[in-house]
Amino acid sequence: MDDPILLARIQFAANITFHILFPTITIALAWVLLFVKLRFDATRDEGWMEVYRFWVKAFALTFSLGVVSGIVMSFQFGTNWPGFMNTVGNIAGPLLAYEIMTAFFLEAVFIGIMLFGQGRVSNRVHTLATFLVAFGTTMSAFWIMVLSSWMHTPDGFEMRDGVAHATDWWAIVFNPSLPYRLSHMLLASGLTVAFLIAGLSAFRWLRGDRAPAVAKGLRLGVWLGAVLIPVQIVVGDLHGLNTLQHQPAKVAAIEGNWETRGNVPLLLFALPDEEARANRFELGIPSGASLILKHDPAGVVPGLNDFKGKHPPVAPVFWSFRVMVGVGMLMLVLSWWSAWQLWRRGAVGAWTARALVAMTFSGWVATVAGWYVTEIGRQPWLVHGVLTTAQAASAVPATMIATTLALYVAVYVALLAAYVGTLFYLAMKSGAAAAHSPSEPIAQGGASLSPTAPAVPAGAAA
Repeated sequence: MDDPILLARIQFAANITFHILFPTITIALAWVLLFVKLRFDATRDEGWMEVYRFWVKAFALTFSLGVVSGIVMSFQFGTNWPGFMNTVGNIAGPLLAYEIMTAFFLEAVFIGIMLFGQGRVSNRVHTLATFLVAFGTTMSAFWIMVLSSWMHTPDGFEMRDGVAHATDWWAIVFNPSLPYRLSHMLLASGLTVAFLIAGLSAFRWLRGDRAPAVAKGLRLGVWLGAVLIPVQIVVGDLHGLNTLQHQPAKVAAIEGNWETRGNVPLLLFALPDEEARANRFELGIPSGASLILKHDPAGVVPGLNDFKGKHPPVAPVFWSFRVMVGVGMLMLVLSWWSAWQLWRRGAVGAWTARALVAMTFSGWVATVAGWYVTEIGRQPWLVHGVLTTAQAASAVPATMIATTLALYVAVYVALLAAYVGTLFYLAMKSGAAAAHSPSEPIAQGGASLSPTAPAVPAGAAA
């Protein structure tokens, strides 16, 4: 592979893939920690504080990796994509600065109190610090999504001598796709955290840990996931309709639709062939895509042949979208099934717990797949309709990019393995500590789960 632009794209994709994993957790986890802290403040139930102590460690680990990987990613604007800042730096620069001033500084100031202030400051100040960190993570997501959304649906600017200049900051910030992208991302973060909490809690439960914090964490994760996933489906549909309006080529790639026509099937499986300008195999629901996108079985859906030379690579967008939706459907089924078991039986079954463990990092898979749909689907544009990827690329030789890419990937794989291993180590360590300390019975829905009682009610096989 000797294409420097393609290598630079892959390198940036590798960096942002690694980076996005951690903000996806910290954004929602900070709010979960605030909820847990408020529950403790209201009830003085020590079980809630145990939940807080465990997950604040996970937050600290995740936050640190997010900061470090974000710094590495930002360097590439200068090394691999100088044309980006040269062309739209008047808009991108201030937006990134706003994120630092309104979010990162806030998080940096109060995270120390959140992590180490308990017992050193008043309980009210500690709760306030938790809130401010949570608010900071969301503000950070807001500004980053403002920039990302503006790159997809640019507004409020004019071009002068090939350089973008802001004419309306209100239109730039609240550009046409921001509400949908921001909502979609925040919900994705919530679902990622829901399954992370449920999965690690189920892991502790399967290892025999019957501490109150385990049951509380499991119920919290399951119910959070069960509530958020249908909301995400609705927001995702609205986001798709917005994308159809502003980026029809992306939607055509998502659907694998080559000709503009009505009665377009919803393809469950296909093998897009860009050379033949057709799909070599199709399995779909008749008129399904038209019904979803136009709310009319005969609705006309744009085809890729209307955008020859100006549409994204089809197969990566097509399959990434189906991975995202497929994982989302698994989340829906598992969270609702687990919630039903908790509601009717007071506990999840052993096989359900194993499924929750298997889905611990499912939020990552869905988020990354969705991010690929969004970003690959924008090609060949870096800023839609304004700046192409090729125009923004640097003249760094392909061999140098390939070398640094290999080093990045090696480091990221090692760090990711260490991160996942550390989370499970913390779960096992907490379980071992709980086994040597008394714990109170937990009752829900009429089922009492004591440290020695079986977690699955009699007669429950699932």
